[in-house]
Amino acid sequence: MKQTKIVRITDVEKDKALLEEAGRIIRDGGIVVFPTETVYGIGANGLDPDCCRSIYEAKGRPSDNPLILTVPDQAGAKKIAASVSPTAQKLLDTFWPGPLTIIFPRKACVPDAATGGLDTVAVRCPDHAIAHAFLQAAGVPVAAPSANLSGRPSPTTAEEVAHDMNGRVDMIIDGGPCHIGVESTIVECNDDGGVTILRPGGVTLDMLQAVVGEVHIDPNMVTGKGVPKAPGMKYRHYAPAAPMTVYVGSVAAVQQAMKEQYEALTAAGKKVGFLVSREVGEIFPHDAMYIWGSHDDKASLASQLYTGLLNFDAVQVDYILAEGTDEDGLGMAIMNRMKKSAGGDVRHVQG
Repeated sequence: MKQTKIVRITDVEKDKALLEEAGRIIRDGGIVVFPTETVYGIGANGLDPDCCRSIYEAKGRPSDNPLILTVPDQAGAKKIAASVSPTAQKLLDTFWPGPLTIIFPRKACVPDAATGGLDTVAVRCPDHAIAHAFLQAAGVPVAAPSANLSGRPSPTTAEEVAHDMNGRVDMIIDGGPCHIGVESTIVECNDDGGVTILRPGGVTLDMLQAVVGEVHIDPNMVTGKGVPKAPGMKYRHYAPAAPMTVYVGSVAAVQQAMKEQYEALTAAGKKVGFLVSREVGEIFPHDAMYIWGSHDDKASLASQLYTGLLNFDAVQVDYILAEGTDEDGLGMAIMNRMKKSAGGDVRHVQG
């Protein structure tokens, strides 16, 4: 077991020595967890196959599930991308730094261990001051999937990271809570000048359409079948310990459907947890409830989703009843994660 050093960074200039130490750990073959605007990432040298394999080992992650390489700027991406299409360049200029991962053909310096054996590489430039300073200090592309055990909800605070990763990594950089809360959007650029969304995230369908026009949704994003082109496509992800049902609809319809399920579960002696908006939660007991915000506030639901799911592991419920949202805008990313968390048990209710 590793001796994990946890450091709090609030100012990249004042804490420069800690960031330089983190960079040295990466160059020396170690593992550093660092914050981004989406979720915390578990980082290692993305050009060293042994270091990439160390991430799979720390997470218990299947080795055919590709890693994302994080870089501090466009120049960093072009050191590992064999080519950058005009469409990709538009995306870089519009959305970087930010929650967008782009699939590029890879250069020979990128090992198979980082790509799941594919001839492409997923690259992102986070929009986070600490992440940027850390990546600059590392001096190499940093492979950085979410810093959780494989299949578990992604961490958005250092405390959540430590729960899964203490003793598995060399350093955890505590940079405070992540403000988006769901992972980056992953896109593949098409020959027709459009893009295909492989995983929805903080850059929405509408935002992409405003830049490139033609935007497709990869069918494997729904089925999870075939060779995964990007993280999160094939395997069960984001799952709490307890089974979960997600309800989507009006406040009244969700309350009624949850009430019926809650009564049946409690009659069977089950302890029920609620992941709901303030409005839906009004009629239920609050002893095992996580309120993520108001009914129409998708940004709050996204930022609180994983923390809410992890909360139920701590309070040890037998079943979770969760409130979802429509799939417009950020809702596509939220519901993608909630469907996977619930093993597909999503119910659209009316009333």
